[in-house]
Amino acid sequence: MNRIIKNTVLRKSLLGLTIAVFLGVLFSRVGYTENLDTKEVPKEAPGIKNILLVGVDGENLEKGNRSDAMIIMTIDQNNKNIKLTSLCRDTYVYIKGHGKEKLTHAYAYSGPELLLDTIEKNFGIKISKYATVNFSSFINIIDLLGGVEVEVTDNDVNVLNQLIKVCYKIDTKEDKGKMELIDSAGKYNLNGYQALAFSRIRYQDSTDARNTRQRMVVKSALEKLKTKGLSTYISSLNEILLGVKTNLSPTEIIVLGYKTLRIGTDNMKTLEFPVYKEEVKLKEAGWVVIWDEEDNLDLLNNFIYESIKVE
Repeated sequence: MNRIIKNTVLRKSLLGLTIAVFLGVLFSRVGYTENLDTKEVPKEAPGIKNILLVGVDGENLEKGNRSDAMIIMTIDQNNKNIKLTSLCRDTYVYIKGHGKEKLTHAYAYSGPELLLDTIEKNFGIKISKYATVNFSSFINIIDLLGGVEVEVTDNDVNVLNQLIKVCYKIDTKEDKGKMELIDSAGKYNLNGYQALAFSRIRYQDSTDARNTRQRMVVKSALEKLKTKGLSTYISSLNEILLGVKTNLSPTEIIVLGYKTLRIGTDNMKTLEFPVYKEEVKLKEAGWVVIWDEEDNLDLLNNFIYESIKVE
């Protein structure tokens, strides 16, 4: 394979995985960490590859910001589908060195390593790879795609516009144009700062509803990738990837990007976790999600590893 062809294949694979995981898995030279600081790399089931996708509520990728969005992306070659499992940020779990806390706090304390450890210890899902983006890189990735198509409901419009005003200021691109608000309910192609605002909507309905919106953005991003050519992206990659932190190697990125694009979105499955739960207010922790361990863990493991249908 000559150098030009090799570079083209590399770029295509990298772009594929970037959008597939939506939270920014890409180029090895940007935010790449060779190994996690753990004694043992978790083993995974044959044919199943889990990647933790994290969106932090600020610009700090190492630690200090909470993990506002956490999605386990499962590439299931056994059943030929992609699965997206949203982890509720307020799930009440044990965090090593900190006791019982909201799941979202693990990243703020010690970054992705502690978050992965917390997920394994509490949920029994072994994940060794992750990709984290901050607000700025999320905006840039969506703009690179030319936006994402989502359905905005009547219930979304007012709070979405409030958040658009906030997220517009986060977008530092000189050519971002005038701020665009949403007039009414309907299907829209949201740009980067609009998509970030859409993904952050929470208080007018629920955390579950917000996680559903985040998965809508993921699926739309995958579908957009299929229709776009490479020339749109290549010149902007270095700038876009400045806000990405991942421990995927270049070889893993190429292989996973290829597998993801081969599977596609037609048979995508989604899960909101935990399923069996109750939201309560604790004096020491505020509003948290208390969850039934046995039933939830059985369901989660079956969904990821056995591809059961979840209603």
